[in-house]
Amino acid sequence: MFLLDQLSDGLNQIGIPFSARQSDQLEAYCCLIQKWNQSYNLVADCRFDALLTRHLFDCLSALPFVAVEPNNHVLDVGSGAGLPGIPWAIFHPESHFTLLDSNGKKTRFLFHAKLALELENVSIEKSRVEYYQPKEPLDIVTCRAFASLRCTTKQVSSLMKCQTRLVAFKGQFPATELADLPNAIEALDIQKVNVPSLQEERHLVTLVKT
Repeated sequence: MFLLDQLSDGLNQIGIPFSARQSDQLEAYCCLIQKWNQSYNLVADCRFDALLTRHLFDCLSALPFVAVEPNNHVLDVGSGAGLPGIPWAIFHPESHFTLLDSNGKKTRFLFHAKLALELENVSIEKSRVEYYQPKEPLDIVTCRAFASLRCTTKQVSSLMKCQTRLVAFKGQFPATELADLPNAIEALDIQKVNVPSLQEERHLVTLVKT
């Protein structure tokens, strides 16, 4: 019950409306990470407080700035434990999320989580991003704790069409990385994100092809 109270308080602070089913799914997701973490090394710290603040709230605090629309196809690159793809998929059941990771252990966890949480709008792909070929055009590509903006855009550039937005999670304002962007990429939006109970800077950078 304490976990659910903390979860509800955080979601209310973020300002995301949620149902009992969604909060139950998020709680079950935390429990799955804890259960699998020792063998699969999904996250560095799997205590409930850390999972809530540094992972769930971190991902969901960014969601109001992303504008996922019905029938959008979202690719989560280097998804790992399913972050941000799984929390986002829970709140956008009308959109499709592909979780991409090259690590077999992590994709096995993602398959299990998809089934356990009954996420029919989620697909899992085991592949390096440079070899991945989507079956349909991507509306949003997102990555969290992945690489520099220049390196990320280089790796996902072939996946980005004119309508595709690349949404990258960053800590402090990435001034140096923004100055080092390739000529064909521009920053469409940069948002400072406030994460409940986290006393660290977070920014969300949205990039598009020029």
